[in-house]
Amino acid sequence: MSNKIKVLQENVVEKISKQLPSDKGYSDISTTNKIALKKDKILKLIKKIKTESQYKSLNDSDRKVFDIVERSYEKAIEGRPLEIEDFILPKHEILELTITPNNQLARYIAYRYKYNQYNHLKIVEEYPPCVQIEPASICNFRCIMCYQVDKSFHYKSKGYMGYMSLDIFKKAIDELEGNVEAITLASRGEPLLNPQISEMLRYMQGKFLASKINTNASILTEKLIHEILSAELQTIVFSVDASDKETYEKIRVFGNFDKVKSNIELFHKIKSKYYPNSKIITRISGVKLNDSQNLSDMMNMWKDLVDQVAFVNYAPWESAYDNNLNEIKSPCSELWSRMFVWWDGRMNPCDYDYKSTLTNHIERKFPEQTIADFWGSGFFNSLREKHLTSKRCDIEPCARCKSM
Repeated sequence: MSNKIKVLQENVVEKISKQLPSDKGYSDISTTNKIALKKDKILKLIKKIKTESQYKSLNDSDRKVFDIVERSYEKAIEGRPLEIEDFILPKHEILELTITPNNQLARYIAYRYKYNQYNHLKIVEEYPPCVQIEPASICNFRCIMCYQVDKSFHYKSKGYMGYMSLDIFKKAIDELEGNVEAITLASRGEPLLNPQISEMLRYMQGKFLASKINTNASILTEKLIHEILSAELQTIVFSVDASDKETYEKIRVFGNFDKVKSNIELFHKIKSKYYPNSKIITRISGVKLNDSQNLSDMMNMWKDLVDQVAFVNYAPWESAYDNNLNEIKSPCSELWSRMFVWWDGRMNPCDYDYKSTLTNHIERKFPEQTIADFWGSGFFNSLREKHLTSKRCDIEPCARCKSM
């Protein structure tokens, strides 16, 4: 990273109010089971970990942030104010902590710090905290808030539709293993539509602390459910926006509420019967579009079937290139937290730019260009620099995006 960008990042960090950030991306999130793990117990656990080989085996960067977390908990317990670099786990992440193997807790704490804080501190390491891999850009739904309603995108003749090959997927996993903890199988389409999704799940099994898959749950079968539960994923997210059929089907066009609910019930039944020791976190997550959607109703509907219920903040993805220009000058946090590898190997900074207008000029795709090379590329650093210098409004489609 150039000294110029480093100075710009430091200047931006100084302007950020000195408080802990809210849960990134979530409008509301609630855990359906009670977790009795208070700050003092977490601090005791952190101090114990520091005496173990798992802490000593961390690299210098991970040990540094682990120590920051330790000091943050000490401050919080003593009632001292927390600074911008401090961090304590949000409530929903404590559930993740409790299901992480004891000998991997040091890695988990270091990873969660980087995922939550590097976007605020504007820190860029060799790899991003999270990489989203797109098994499929094709989807069987046309949700009203999704880029799939854009005919210039979802028509196959436009060239955006396809399935990631197993070869590209394996090469991505091979590069990321040991370098990135958070891998999410999701982006512009429905991952389970990829005919080789089962092989993909098996190939990534056990290689990441925070492996996740998002699905609309419409095509779940007994076979797929067993394969997902055998894959040792950390989290599966069922994309459901409502607690009633009418609201759901108005939002998830082509979706059948009764079928989706039945599939989620089947997942819960198979998990309970055949995988009673599974640590996978199950989450219902919807997009918050209006006040008629509320977390209380969602909890009442789904609490017996999943571990968490959430709403994510809405962004007008369905019209990314036609939205009104805005005057947001603060840099987008996504540029420091994650990136995308799409089905054809094209890499992109975000999925708001779902037609890759930012990267259309880049000829090399993955694996010809590595994920690390793209993340630290002149293009990516130039994009960060423009955001840091309040030139976001000069970039399309960043000038039309409301993400902070």
